[in-house]
Amino acid sequence: MDNDTGPTSPVQRFVQWAIKPPQSYAVYLVCLILVFTLSFYAGTLKPKHTPASPPATTAPSAPQG
Repeated sequence: MDNDTGPTSPVQRFVQWAIKPPQSYAVYLVCLILVFTLSFYAGTLKPKHTPASPPATTAPSAPQG
């Protein structure tokens, strides 16, 4: 039997570190700030405008009277 004392990949080590209470609060705050800044940045982007197409023509209406 192998004696695995801990996770081997850096991602698993980070997750084990991040789920402990003091670090989890910091990770949560960083994620909130990241989501806020990304959504704010996405809201300030201007959409690409397509070239203006000519207005649609309508048939003349019948005279009333």
